[in-house]
Amino acid sequence: QVQLVESGGGLVQAGGSLTLTCAASGVSFSTYTMGWFRQAPGKEREFVAAIGTDGGTTFYAGSVKGRFTISRDNAENTVALQMNSLKPDDTAVYYCAAGVVYYSISNPGNFASWGQGTQVTVSS
Repeated sequence: QVQLVESGGGLVQAGGSLTLTCAASGVSFSTYTMGWFRQAPGKEREFVAAIGTDGGTTFYAGSVKGRFTISRDNAENTVALQMNSLKPDDTAVYYCAAGVVYYSISNPGNFASWGQGTQVTVSS
């Protein structure tokens, strides 16, 4: 199991950008599929983006496709989420997750390791 710590959250105006970073420690980081999920107040946790073990395959929720970019650096044991054209609806706590995932990559139940989360607030 891998330990994850998110950073980079903050307050931004609508239309602005933020980059979130997830730093991993533990064994075999490069063997894990990495994902970003978010949870807004009063809402369920939802899928945002995921990236395969070698960085060659990415997945995005329809609500963020074209605005967000997920990437990973296996040499640095990090995964990033570049968020552009932010909207107030993007306001949430964002969580980094890791798992051995072969199917249903948008299902949070398929990710075994989770960070503590970082707050992203987008003002209108």
